[in-house]
Amino acid sequence: MIRFDSQVAIVTGSGRGLGEAYVSLLAARGARVVVHDAGVTLDGQGFDPTVVDNAVQRITAAGGIAVPCYENIETREGCQRVVETALEHFGRLDILVSNAGWIMYTPLEEVTPELFARVMNIQIAAPFWLSQAAFRVMKQQHYGRVVLTSSGRALFAEYALPDLSGYAIGKISQIGLMHALNAAGADAGILVNTIVPVAATRMLRRPVAPQEMRPEQVAPGVVFLASQECKDAGIILLANNGLFSTIRWQETPDINFGTQPTTPEEIAEKWQQISAGF
Repeated sequence: MIRFDSQVAIVTGSGRGLGEAYVSLLAARGARVVVHDAGVTLDGQGFDPTVVDNAVQRITAAGGIAVPCYENIETREGCQRVVETALEHFGRLDILVSNAGWIMYTPLEEVTPELFARVMNIQIAAPFWLSQAAFRVMKQQHYGRVVLTSSGRALFAEYALPDLSGYAIGKISQIGLMHALNAAGADAGILVNTIVPVAATRMLRRPVAPQEMRPEQVAPGVVFLASQECKDAGIILLANNGLFSTIRWQETPDINFGTQPTTPEEIAEKWQQISAGF
């Protein structure tokens, strides 16, 4: 049985939805958890501490060990304080699940510099600063697991939406961050993977049956990636309604045009071979 006794986990955005499902399952398997959530509304406004408090209460009522964290992770300092919360309460950090995100449906032409900067801070900067702070601890321990979050809206052309350009940029960046972190943490026993979840949370903009696409169906995949049983790094795990699959980036075989510069016409002539499989 996969257990996390003596381990400490942070899950950002875990006051509700997917994040709460992740942190609750980790706690049920013995992890001491930091439940983080800024408690904002769907449009990213406000601050409601009861979002975290209620999640912590549910975990502790079930016999788990959890502490709250309300930090705004739009800044490096806020991200650092999330990691410091784990260290202050538990003295170590074994697992970081970067789940917090923000979706703002805005047509490309209407994206302002202020809106774009905020999306980038939440979707790109926060996972980076959180990982930086976590790596300092995990490298000293010679062990760590990091799970980043991407989206089919960024990975697959058929799922892209015209009003989610900023969100797509943020989510595709997680793949590059995953590979860079694995290169940085390989010698220290730190493994980094990515979850691509689909669940019927408040952020999903389409009608679904209540029994379909539950966060609890995604959580086992995240918990496996966060465990010692996971020996792989650089995996992109897709989880949707009880269905799991993985993807990796792969190259097609090279087509050799020789050492001299070729021409656009020669590229066009052999394009079917160059793009084979796509």
